[in-house]
Amino acid sequence: MDHVAVPVKNIQSAIEWYRQRFRCNVSYRDESWAMIEFANIKLALVLPSQHPGHLSFVSPRASEFGELKLHRDGTRSVYVTDPDGNSVELLAAD
Repeated sequence: MDHVAVPVKNIQSAIEWYRQRFRCNVSYRDESWAMIEFANIKLALVLPSQHPGHLSFVSPRASEFGELKLHRDGTRSVYVTDPDGNSVELLAAD
């Protein structure tokens, strides 16, 4: 597992809420999403209009699920949906 992404209404307020309550660090932020890191997991805070809530896994087989998209943070991934419509992101392992 690489991270879990949860939809939020406001990136900065969500960052502040998590940082005030938990020991975590912000590793990335911009207007549409942020990544905060805990001791055992990363949590992506996403705006619903920009990114779906999802689970993200690193997979050496990510490209077998579709064309990998290059993201602004340098990662490459493809999104798929499970049989119940949940979004799953498969990150390239390289």
